[in-house]
Amino acid sequence: QVHLAESGGGLVQPGGSLRLSCAASGAIFSIHVRRWYRQAPGKERELVAAISSDGSTNYADFVEGRFVIFRDNPWNRVYLQMNSLKPEDTAVYICNMMVSGSAGAPSGDYWGQGTPVTVTS
Repeated sequence: QVHLAESGGGLVQPGGSLRLSCAASGAIFSIHVRRWYRQAPGKERELVAAISSDGSTNYADFVEGRFVIFRDNPWNRVYLQMNSLKPEDTAVYICNMMVSGSAGAPSGDYWGQGTPVTVTS
């Protein structure tokens, strides 16, 4: 059915940049919302950014203009460009999409396994 797979995480110094990628595959009719969450050790999962089907975006306050979320509709992808990274950005970044499934795939929220981002000097 629907599967999400993230990539692009890694180790970066404070002030550095990373681009995360998430690819959706399976029986997808349409994607309504594409989101990035993050989960830091000992902390709750929190929303980082979202982009809707009309292209509108939302960001968490802690982003502070440093990140950009964008999508690649033909390949059902979503990206998170992260700049000016801080140590407190260290977390597992998790892709989420609200999907209308086609035959054999239920509609609803789907989640990836996450890609780790470590910001340290």
